[in-house]
Amino acid sequence: MTVRISRSIPLFAFWLALPVLASDHTPPPVQPATSFAAVEVHDKEQVAIAAEPYDTKKKASIFKVDYLSHGVMPVRLIVTNLGDRPISLRDARILFETATGDRIQAAEPEDVVRLMTRKDREGGKIPMPGPIPAIKLKAKGSIQEIQDDFDTFEYQALAVEPHTTRAGFLFYDVSDLTHPLKGAKLYLKMLRNADGEQLFFFEIPFDKYLQSKSNAMD
Repeated sequence: MTVRISRSIPLFAFWLALPVLASDHTPPPVQPATSFAAVEVHDKEQVAIAAEPYDTKKKASIFKVDYLSHGVMPVRLIVTNLGDRPISLRDARILFETATGDRIQAAEPEDVVRLMTRKDREGGKIPMPGPIPAIKLKAKGSIQEIQDDFDTFEYQALAVEPHTTRAGFLFYDVSDLTHPLKGAKLYLKMLRNADGEQLFFFEIPFDKYLQSKSNAMD
C-alpha cells in the first residue's frame, strides 16, 4: 500500500444497497500510538506504530457505510514519531497479514465498490448481524458515501514530524476470512528516516487487540 493524498471513483451504472450507520462521521481524537493495545515500539529508531481494528458495529458507526457487513475491515493506523527528526511513509507498504501468511493490500474505494456489488449479486453470503432494510440507493449516492469516508478517514500523512502522532484508516477486504483478526498482523515496511534510510519493518499482532478486548470483558 502506498499512501496517497487524494482519490476518485468512477461512477458505475448499477444499484448498490449499502446500510448507512447513524453517526456524526468525524475521526476519533488522535492519541499516541503507545496508548493502544496493539502497538510495536522501536526504541532505537524512536518510532511507535499501533493498529486499532474497528471490528464492532458501535466503533464502525463513525463511517457512513457499513463496511463490516460487506467483509471490509477498517483498521486505524497510528504512527508516533518519538524522535527529533521526521520520518517518511511516502514509500510505505502497509499490509494485512493473515494467520496463514497471506498479505492483503489496503483497498481503494473502487475495490470496496466492486466487493460490495459482487457480494450483492451473490446473494449476500457474508453473515449479517441483523436484518438489512430492503432499500436500494442510487449508485451515485452510495459511491459518494464511500468516497466521503475515504476522504475523511483514510490515512494520508506522507511524513510524521518530530514528537508528533498521525492517524488514519486503511480498509482491507477480509471477506474470505472467518476470523480475520485471530493470528493476523499489520505488516509495515519501507518507512524511512530523514536521511532516506529504511527503518526496520513493523509487525503488529492483532492478537494484542483481541486480548485487550477479552480483558476488558473480564
